[in-house]
Amino acid sequence: MTPPKGQGSAWPPGIRAHIPRVPPGPEEPGWPSRPPIPGAPLTPGAPDWFPSSPPEGPRPVSPTRVWFDPDADWRSKLYERLMAKRIVLASGFLDDDAAARLSAQLLTLDAEQNKPIRLELQNLRAELAAVLTVMGILDVLRVPVHACVSGEITGPALGVLVSCPRRSGYPNASFVLAEPKLHFGGTVTALSAREQQMTRMLDTLYFRLAEVTGREVDQIREDACRGRTLTTAQAIGYGLIQSQETARRPTGPGQPPGPAGLAGRRGPRPR
Repeated sequence: MTPPKGQGSAWPPGIRAHIPRVPPGPEEPGWPSRPPIPGAPLTPGAPDWFPSSPPEGPRPVSPTRVWFDPDADWRSKLYERLMAKRIVLASGFLDDDAAARLSAQLLTLDAEQNKPIRLELQNLRAELAAVLTVMGILDVLRVPVHACVSGEITGPALGVLVSCPRRSGYPNASFVLAEPKLHFGGTVTALSAREQQMTRMLDTLYFRLAEVTGREVDQIREDACRGRTLTTAQAIGYGLIQSQETARRPTGPGQPPGPAGLAGRRGPRPR
């Protein structure tokens, strides 16, 4: 843009023209230059070139807290020591995954030696299908298995107990005969087939309980419908277990072998 004719090359005072700035080319002072900000408006009286700020660096990542189980290593070593003593612990809820691990432990111990296995059942609940799986494994083991109940054993989990040739319970154990809780879904045909399958599985469990306890299947079924609960002493009379666990201590002078002194007696101690 050229100044008005007759006024030379100078503009009148106070008058400015907006001339877009052209970036310098190669071999010119100030090259290379920063690229303009895309989309910057050309405002009269304001520069159309803005210094571009450097891109922001990555923001610091907030720290993530990872919780480690301080007892994981100790628990793993403890289970290894129990396995070395031929003791298997089954506690909590027995589903398909837990049944697979329990079966693997029993089969491993059965293949290693011919010594008996002690199976500790602590507060055991179970799915019916998982129980039948473990019952099948216990039926084919070559070594005898001694099952001992502590806490509460409920419903189908009793099938694991009665599948062992030797059975006992701790003094405060509870034995609950109860029907399994089942939840079905799907079409009418699928529901009917599933119901028939579960009925056969439940009959298998009740027949095993009746065989071991010497009672009628109908009585077992009725007790399960009522949710009958037995103590350790009542479970012995019912036929679920054969004995109660007692404290055993090293025999000393003048003490008979087995329970030490008054530890093996029932009832209050004499004064």
